[in-house]
Amino acid sequence: MSSKIKVLVVDDEKLARDGLKINLSKFDQIEVVGEAENGFEAVKLNQELNPDLLFLDIQMPKLDGFDVVSLLGQDPPWVVFVTAFDEYALKAFEVNAVDYLVKPVNPERLQKTIANIEARFDNLSLKREQKGSLDRTVQQYQEESKPLERIVIKDGARIHIIPLEEIVGFSAEDDYINVITRTRSFLKHDTMTRINNLLPNDKFCRIHRSHIINLDFLQKVEPYSKDSKMAVMQEGLEFPISRSGYKKLMDMLQQ
Repeated sequence: MSSKIKVLVVDDEKLARDGLKINLSKFDQIEVVGEAENGFEAVKLNQELNPDLLFLDIQMPKLDGFDVVSLLGQDPPWVVFVTAFDEYALKAFEVNAVDYLVKPVNPERLQKTIANIEARFDNLSLKREQKGSLDRTVQQYQEESKPLERIVIKDGARIHIIPLEEIVGFSAEDDYINVITRTRSFLKHDTMTRINNLLPNDKFCRIHRSHIINLDFLQKVEPYSKDSKMAVMQEGLEFPISRSGYKKLMDMLQQ
């Protein structure tokens, strides 16, 4: 490796950032190019600084470390998670072979982590493997700690955090899902099956293979044709209902 590894340190606690930077300064091959005190800054600085490696705290307000990973795009830097004990996170890390450090960071453990990154740094196939490992880690963590409470979406330079109670429904659109609120909709790269598995099952109903609705916004169910029905929502939004979806919806409404 001919050049230094550019590092971005992300943690909402200044003492933790300072301590990690002091430890990283002992490695000649490491250059800390920036630090972020929250997830929003992390996503922004990742775009601006193009670091090779993120030391990423998990427990941060608003956007946590897993949210940040989901917003890094298709070619993320190497990521090392830094966390206090979290049983769901540690289980996800170990299953998917993702690098992590437990706070307070042990200098000897950090040295092993740096050596591991150096050994893999220039290997593009391992970099692609890491992307898959990160995606699986986020998915597993969400499944272990479900249900979801909000949806995080990157829209150009903006990041939207949408509470579930503001979401009227979801619709499939090619390789994306359309997250629909009363005022607008957002495209998110995800699948209906995965989102459906993470949603609270007493509030959201998958009424069609391509549509999920929030029952709080349902106004009525109308006939649409001889053999089909339509869910009429607030704000005049409508979603088609399949036969199996209708049975599921009726069962939920009668509970």
